[in-house]
Amino acid sequence: MPQRLIFNEADAAADAMTFAGRSSPLGDGAVRLRASDGVLVMTSAPLAPRGLFDATPTILAMRVLAVDPELVCDLTVSASTLQLAQDDATSIELPETAVSEPWAGVTPPRAGWVTADDIPAATLAARAQWGITTVAESLPANPGEDVVRSVRAAVWGAADDELNGLPLGAAFAAFALGFIAGEEQARVRTAASWTRITLDRGHVLIRRPERMGLTEVRSTGRA
Repeated sequence: MPQRLIFNEADAAADAMTFAGRSSPLGDGAVRLRASDGVLVMTSAPLAPRGLFDATPTILAMRVLAVDPELVCDLTVSASTLQLAQDDATSIELPETAVSEPWAGVTPPRAGWVTADDIPAATLAARAQWGITTVAESLPANPGEDVVRSVRAAVWGAADDELNGLPLGAAFAAFALGFIAGEEQARVRTAASWTRITLDRGHVLIRRPERMGLTEVRSTGRA
């Protein structure tokens, strides 16, 4: 019998399947499942770099749901392999095998978040739709995968003034995962190299590149 995620109610299980369904066609189509103390954190990566010279930003989407308090897990699976149990509407069956994705090994901080300026949800939606149109118009006929990734990286990785300098891909993630609804204000928090956008339906997390380089050269005196 397949292992299962057991939820407190059928609506939560359906919500989890909705998140998985929306994550499946985005990025690598994987979803990380972390459960403990009655809380399930579902994370996917609508945008993430592949390879050393890929300029695509790391942008994660997160949904938090209540589950069986005894459930403990931390695994990454293909979102398309999750399925609602036929004999129990409060359970989701897990696949027999997990997958390994680089972004799944990166965990945002749990504390130290500082409040930043809010962003209207309507602005997120408008900028996401503008970006989707720009990507479509920038692609040539019959583009290869490398061309598609290059165009997407250029559009979604660009800092956007209407998003207070955040990459445009943050709006795309919120829009594609269905987090935008109504006239709410998206709450923005920052911690170290991370920014978190919180909406009623979920979170978008952006990881900024950390500065790396040589340390300062210090004099050791005369030879």
